[in-house]
Amino acid sequence: MHLDLLAIITAFGLIFLAELPDKTMFASLAMGTRMRPLYVWFGTSSAFIVHVAIAVGAGSLIGLLPDWIVKLVSASLFALGAFLLLRGSGGDDDDETEVKTVTGFWPVYSTAFMAVFISEWGDLTQITTANLAASNGTWSTAIGSAAALMSVSALALLAGKFIAKRVPLKTVQRIGGICMLGLAIWTAVEIFTG
Repeated sequence: MHLDLLAIITAFGLIFLAELPDKTMFASLAMGTRMRPLYVWFGTSSAFIVHVAIAVGAGSLIGLLPDWIVKLVSASLFALGAFLLLRGSGGDDDDETEVKTVTGFWPVYSTAFMAVFISEWGDLTQITTANLAASNGTWSTAIGSAAALMSVSALALLAGKFIAKRVPLKTVQRIGGICMLGLAIWTAVEIFTG
């Protein structure tokens, strides 16, 4: 098992920025207002770990392809991620769901787990994690991505109201989109120079 600190930091930064304006952050915030936040965090974190494992596994399979194909696919996926973040997410307001009051560890845990597990399939962060795993190593990407997702959930539970009122989500989306666009260009250049 080889860990690359730069790959961990890259995965953490990209996934953190991509997940901040995501509906999952708002779902965590909403669940945290009606349920015990620590139980919600355990549930969301468990779901994120499962999704990271699936994404890293898919990225490992992609990594078996010739290097130039992997870089071309990676550049394309980063470009798609940049496009999705920079165009904005106008549909997130429609995804608000009413959460009933739930008490007890297992009911809260399972509610939070299922809410995140179902909503994260095919999400930008899952695609980005698979993409990073294909080019930056599975363990480093898994650690960085899981830490980022769990941090966003914790942030939403602890300080979600402050973020929603004071930091424009469009700004966070633009920063994440510009980073993804830079990685798309960098990866595309590597096809011809590496």
